Amino acid sequence: MNRSDRPLAGQVAIVTGASRGIGRAIAQELARLGAAVAVNYLHLKEYAEQVASLCESFGVRAIPVQADVTKPEDVARLVETACLYLGKPDILVNNAGIASHSLLIDTTEYEWDRVMAANLKAPFLCAKSVLPHMIRKRYGRIINMSSIWGIAGGSGEVAYSAAKGGLISFTKALAKEMGASGITVNAVAPGVVETDMLSMLTQSDRENLSQQTPVGRLGTPQDIASVVSFLALPASGFITGQVISPNGGFLT
Repeated sequence: MNRSDRPLAGQVAIVTGASRGIGRAIAQELARLGAAVAVNYLHLKEYAEQVASLCESFGVRAIPVQADVTKPEDVARLVETACLYLGKPDILVNNAGIASHSLLIDTTEYEWDRVMAANLKAPFLCAKSVLPHMIRKRYGRIINMSSIWGIAGGSGEVAYSAAKGGLISFTKALAKEMGASGITVNAVAPGVVETDMLSMLTQSDRENLSQQTPVGRLGTPQDIASVVSFLALPASGFITGQVISPNGGFLT
């Protein structure tokens, strides 16, 4: 590959929740474009090691890093480890998150707090931890993974929708704070994507969702990774505070 094929060469990316699904695809795509990658995981060490190995097949450095990104001390260790082994972070992808499927009347306070911590507190902690490095460089890309339900709201997913909607507001506000420092902050709000989060759906449910999607299929992790990698490019510096929703026309 020549330089134009590796526009992220020399950069360092941290991808949370990168051991599988969308996070895995994002980590690999950033590596393909030349970035060194810290592959964050919570429990799936073997999966994260596989992702790091796949990233290294593109000729970049990659390391798996265990951290619970809802805990400040774990986030600090994640960023410190990335700095030690790869260098100061240029790109943060806040991908880690959990789903919740229940009516509000059936949602416990514990479940509400758990969803908020994974989907909203974690991006706050991670962004706060990388920002000092990015501010010193006067360069950075922060990309937050929201959801179409953060835009439109989803019945039976009030906690998840509220957290992802909050992440969109977080994105817009932080973009205004960081613009003068050369740091862009954007959100990606995927539609229905074939990941483990759909494991509770029947084949009939999947077919119905495909039929409701104008392009006639569900999304793939690579569909989402392509959007994230675009926002991570140096050439995307005039895009900030935006919500891009790759959803196949499901939500317009």
